[in-house]
Amino acid sequence: MRRLMAGAALALVLGGTAIAAIQEEAVTYKAGDTTMKGFIVYDDASKAKRPGVIVVHEWWGITRHIRDEARRFAGEGYTAFVADMYGDAKTADNPKDAGALSGAVRKDPAAMQARFNAARDALSKHATVDAARIGAAGYCFGGSVVLDMARVGTDLKGVAAFHAGLGAAGSQAAAGKVTSKVLVLNGEADPFIKPESVDAFKKEMAAASVDYRYINYPGAVHAFTNPEATDKGKQFNLPLAYHAEADKQSKAEASKFFRAAFAK
Repeated sequence: MRRLMAGAALALVLGGTAIAAIQEEAVTYKAGDTTMKGFIVYDDASKAKRPGVIVVHEWWGITRHIRDEARRFAGEGYTAFVADMYGDAKTADNPKDAGALSGAVRKDPAAMQARFNAARDALSKHATVDAARIGAAGYCFGGSVVLDMARVGTDLKGVAAFHAGLGAAGSQAAAGKVTSKVLVLNGEADPFIKPESVDAFKKEMAAASVDYRYINYPGAVHAFTNPEATDKGKQFNLPLAYHAEADKQSKAEASKFFRAAFAK
């Protein structure tokens, strides 16, 4: 009997260990009158409060790539929130529609900020999250969004922007306003990011005394972290391509960046 009870207890322990895993939960939330549909992703093996990372999608909308990125952050010990910047989780399967969706957001900085803040609020209220330690990571369009959120002084410990456009949708960074650390990870061969825009961005950050770092990856073009980018580039004759080494290096840099940004 004793052996049976011990075996049953062991089975419970092992069973508990087996089911602990990365969890992805759909979340419906509001930004004004707009219904937003995102995802919260976390590792339920830990019950401790942890930092949160808002993950902002490319111009295609919420894709498998972005959800995979959220799972990666969850695997690093954070709770990730895949933000919906379009409303109703709209997506695009062609550049024309993607440009229209992303352009509408960028043309209305106040709405963009409201949508981002709605995602931030939803993340901060999750039971797993230390609301005092929240950051953001964005990709392409999403990278531009998180840079703009840093510019307006959103309460973020750090923002990491992957293959991001550098121009401000609204006001540029001002001295004393930007409290977030900033990391930009771009492709040196990206034709969408002109050398003059890189120079202007660096001058803007320096003038505002922002704690920032800008890294260029040789040979990498736009969307270099997205494994589906090469096929998309060929399909639409666009300079998009996955670059395995730049992907690996940039994510390692982002991991170090967030560890430092979230350190107590």
